[in-house]
Amino acid sequence: MLKPVLLLVSGNAFSSLILLVRNLLVARLISVENYGIAATFAVSMAIVEMMSQLGLQQMIVQDKDGENPALQAGLQGFQALRGTISGVILFVIADPLARFLGIPEVIWAYQLMALVPVLNGFTHFDVFRLQRQMIYLPFMMTIFVPALISVLLIWPLDQLYGDYRVMLYAVLAQGVMKLLTSHLAARQRYRLTLDRAVMMRGLSFGWPLLVNSLLLFLVLNGEKLVVGRELGMSQLALLAMGFTLTLTPTLVLARSVQSFFLPQLSAAQDEDERFHDIGAATVEANILNGLIQVAAVALIGPIFVQTVLGPKYEPMIPLLLWLAILHAVRVFKAGPAVVALARAKTDNAMWANLFRAASLAVSWYATIQGYGLIVVIWIATTAELLGFFVSLYLLKKRIGFPLRRVGATAGLALGFLGVYFGHGWVVQMQQPPMIDPRWTGGAAVVLFILCLASMTALRGFVLRRRTRGKRRNG
Repeated sequence: MLKPVLLLVSGNAFSSLILLVRNLLVARLISVENYGIAATFAVSMAIVEMMSQLGLQQMIVQDKDGENPALQAGLQGFQALRGTISGVILFVIADPLARFLGIPEVIWAYQLMALVPVLNGFTHFDVFRLQRQMIYLPFMMTIFVPALISVLLIWPLDQLYGDYRVMLYAVLAQGVMKLLTSHLAARQRYRLTLDRAVMMRGLSFGWPLLVNSLLLFLVLNGEKLVVGRELGMSQLALLAMGFTLTLTPTLVLARSVQSFFLPQLSAAQDEDERFHDIGAATVEANILNGLIQVAAVALIGPIFVQTVLGPKYEPMIPLLLWLAILHAVRVFKAGPAVVALARAKTDNAMWANLFRAASLAVSWYATIQGYGLIVVIWIATTAELLGFFVSLYLLKKRIGFPLRRVGATAGLALGFLGVYFGHGWVVQMQQPPMIDPRWTGGAAVVLFILCLASMTALRGFVLRRRTRGKRRNG
């Protein structure tokens, strides 16, 4: 068990670390305003992905016919069609998007970014199919190699341009290398067909994911659009970098948890007791992910910003605590979503994300009324908390998952975040503080430890897997 887990976590972590280094290098080298413009490239790509996300890569892992070459060829054909259409859409919306954000001078850059979804459309699906056999190295190569090339290009690109174009061409290079690496790492010949039956299966599987991708776009980029339009590129740069530092680590582990647990949950979907055991471990693993992120940000976040990004990003430091809480709650929702996905309930995540999407109207109104980034983050956190409760309710209602298996852990985790929120309020909002921050900080530490101790399902899962592994090796 430990070898695939370590491969997934280390591979995802290392590739994401490389991309984090890329973003940090670009942020350090160019001005804050130029970094804000560079951050909008990710938003433009997310718009296209939002309109075309069908979860075809997940389908080949989850579907019982995932090993069928005909299904793989059909999915690859569907993906190629999807990518081409996405590229055309991005090219068309480049002009109105740039004008909406108040940066019409970069229309050409958005149009050039239209190449990226086309390149992604011709990715070889064999790297996803192999995950069914717990073979993750080919998939990890398609993440790691392109990310590394993208980083190595930063310095020469900065020497040539010295502005937002550094990020533009680094992203384009990453897209080219991802396509090439997926084909080099594949074990089967690449074929694509436009099979109407496969397309209909893909649409049937993926329509909830398509709707959820719209919500996910609003979740991950909605506040950025609001802030960029109402508060300007410099404020957008602070928010985007704050997202990078607090969301990226949780996404790394969340992807690893999903890639590891989803095949096992799918294999056990007809055995309720085993499915519930693995499902509880999945939920607790995602809660652990969020807790680790909050602890890391609390311990090293401010020092990291001052040392790596320099004085121009110091206004971001007060945001880190609130962003850490926001993204911890967000990653808590990933556990129930993975468990539901294994039973083909792909719309559970969609319903849980509705609250965050709806909160954007409130955030927009708040910025128009003169409120700043912290209030926007508080609004988003409230919405994510409601979404987490909905995700747990749907897990019980639609799948029959016994919430008592994860209730204590979830309750303690939310208690920890509540106390930590209070600690942030005391430290940042009260001058002088009405409560000694050492009390709130100490209470948060106690709840953190109790939450870790309550994760019996995850501990049991790990111990059982290790025991079976020792028996096989012995």
